Amino acid sequence: MIENASTAQKTAIMNAARSMCAAAKTAPKTKGVDHIKTCIITCQEKDALADEMERLSKALNYGFFARDANCIRSSEAVVMVGTTMENRGLQEGCAYCRFENCTDCTDKNGVCVYDPLDLGIALGSAVSVAADARIDNRIMFSAGKAALSLGYMDEDVIIAMAVPLSISGKSPFFDRKR
Repeated sequence: MIENASTAQKTAIMNAARSMCAAAKTAPKTKGVDHIKTCIITCQEKDALADEMERLSKALNYGFFARDANCIRSSEAVVMVGTTMENRGLQEGCAYCRFENCTDCTDKNGVCVYDPLDLGIALGSAVSVAADARIDNRIMFSAGKAALSLGYMDEDVIIAMAVPLSISGKSPFFDRKR
């Protein structure tokens, strides 16, 4: 049997993407409370994601969304890592949110610091898997925002980041033009 490079590379990307989702899930979480959600976007949904990024680029006047859409089009798959939001109930002992306590934070529609912190740790775990597999990748707020706009993640996910994946002679995620 002979497997051509294109097939091998697509398989490597999908294997890495699945392992990235596992790494994000098993990354340490504050107080052991897990609000991390993941998914993998490919094919027509990936192209629709790039289209939504271009739409948002115009609507928000964010040129980098259009630039990043080209990176999404150059990728084979996109791993999404997101989080829901819920206070940890640490009350006055924490106050990292700058509110008096968790109740005050919730009442004033504040953001508990721990879910975004856990998201960062999960992303670090995920991209380390991609790096170990020698898969080019980059964390993108722009594609995460577009994925939420399209409803690609569970509806309770509040913050999402995207990690497009590519294997090529040169990474499409660096040396980008503004």
